[in-house]
Amino acid sequence: MSPVFADLAVGQEIGNRTIEVTRQDLVKYAGASGDFNPIHWNEAFATSVELPGVIAHGMFTMGAAVQLVSDWAGDPAAVVDYQTRFTKPVLVTDTTGTDEPGAVIEVTGVVGALDGEAGTARIDLTVVAAGQKVLMKSQAVVKLS
Repeated sequence: MSPVFADLAVGQEIGNRTIEVTRQDLVKYAGASGDFNPIHWNEAFATSVELPGVIAHGMFTMGAAVQLVSDWAGDPAAVVDYQTRFTKPVLVTDTTGTDEPGAVIEVTGVVGALDGEAGTARIDLTVVAAGQKVLMKSQAVVKLS
């Protein structure tokens, strides 16, 4: 059931989600997005350019985070704006051959502002991996009835 604008309050949590990420996920995303930069799949290359290891694509992280809002709204088209700042990379360790994720991203969404005239809610996302915020000022605007 889609949220109703009149039922929302600033500060209200819309939900949270845990996203497990593997190197296989990054390879799949590279194929879908066309971003085959080796920092997203090759440990030796990533460390040679002074990264701590393989990192998730920024747009992968951004897209995975906003999925919480799309699911809550009940319609991806209800998300009329989405912006964020990338602050820390998501390090994805190699766990090939195990059932363990290479990284875990935690996402929580809270109603940050309501615009009654426009019928929109700004959802503020907190996005954390390995105990650090990886996206800052992550905000989605949702058009509701």
